[in-house]
Amino acid sequence: MARTWLSLTVELLGGRGEVLWPPPGRIFAVGPRHTFADFEQSINDAFGRWDRSHLSMFTLADGRVVTDSMTGEEMAGSIRGPIVAPVDIATAKVTRTVKPGDEFQFTFDFGDDWTHRCVVGDQKVDPLDVLGIQPAAPLPYWGWGSVPDQYGRRWSDDDGESPAPEMPGQPNSMLTHEWPPHDQVPALDKVRVREAIAAQDANGFIVAVTGCEIDDALEIVAEGIPMALAKHHQLAEPVALSVINRLTWRSAPGDEQLAEKLLTALRGG
Repeated sequence: MARTWLSLTVELLGGRGEVLWPPPGRIFAVGPRHTFADFEQSINDAFGRWDRSHLSMFTLADGRVVTDSMTGEEMAGSIRGPIVAPVDIATAKVTRTVKPGDEFQFTFDFGDDWTHRCVVGDQKVDPLDVLGIQPAAPLPYWGWGSVPDQYGRRWSDDDGESPAPEMPGQPNSMLTHEWPPHDQVPALDKVRVREAIAAQDANGFIVAVTGCEIDDALEIVAEGIPMALAKHHQLAEPVALSVINRLTWRSAPGDEQLAEKLLTALRGG
């Protein structure tokens, strides 16, 4: 594609009475078909907002506001400040409204006032270059900084006053590369595996060994791998590679020879 998309940097300056410094930011690729409503949704996605039941608006450098039609009508009839000419957020295209080098503001939630500085990059981009795809909606391709919680919550039922819950004595099993936990992995049905091998049932064998704890029965599983490879090589190949790697890592007496035998079968020997 040609470089027809805008590169738009969005920095979160602050909200809820707090100034964020350095401000977290995301850089978006925004295409010719994308409206400001599309861009609004993408910004809120990127900054972790799940409650979208709040008003928002873009304020351009010339004073125009881009918001929903009802809010725009109310702002146009205001008795304070300059008269505004609202732009419909649902129909106005970003690339037709702003140009490279422009700067404008995005505000989400008029109560908490999450305020963003949006700057259009000097050079347009090709989404295939920066993203590898042509997305249906604006999409960030770079970013930095920690994003604050929309309501300042530190945990799911934080009431803003209670102390944080104590950290568990042991780290979560996902952090220690022990997921899923061993006690949740079903044990291998050795009888079922042997029956599949005896019946030369490659599909049944693969189903029987998939998703089970096999480390204590590698020799039994290894018995059926040559048969499974001969009948359904593509389906059996991942199982064979896994068992070969497990045998090599375990390195018990006889494991090296068994791994070599399976490797030969995998290669068609």
